[in-house]
Amino acid sequence: MASKNYFLNGVAELLILSILKKNDTYIYDIKKIISEISNNTLPMSQNTIYAAAYKLENENKITEYPKLVGKKRTRIYYHIEDAGMEYLEKLTSDYQMVTTNVGNILKFLANDKENTSNE
Repeated sequence: MASKNYFLNGVAELLILSILKKNDTYIYDIKKIISEISNNTLPMSQNTIYAAAYKLENENKITEYPKLVGKKRTRIYYHIEDAGMEYLEKLTSDYQMVTTNVGNILKFLANDKENTSNE
């Protein structure tokens, strides 16, 4: 189970930074965006998102600031910093490389299995 969490934490960082690249936002909205776009098929808890956001904040990749919404309610918004933009470029590149190569390997193995079963 730990490897799944590690994987999801990396994906959470990629998604958080990608969302923040478009607009500053708050954790609940990040969770909502991920859920809506993935049709609730990406199992990412709010705790996972908070943990990734705290890590990114501690690494100075994102910053937080309070924003008054309504007369008395304050939300904590997150903003991507330059270091976060650089890290997002690296994460995106790594993600594309991994998904492309895993796809190629699976396709090769599927074709190899078909060729082996035809012999």
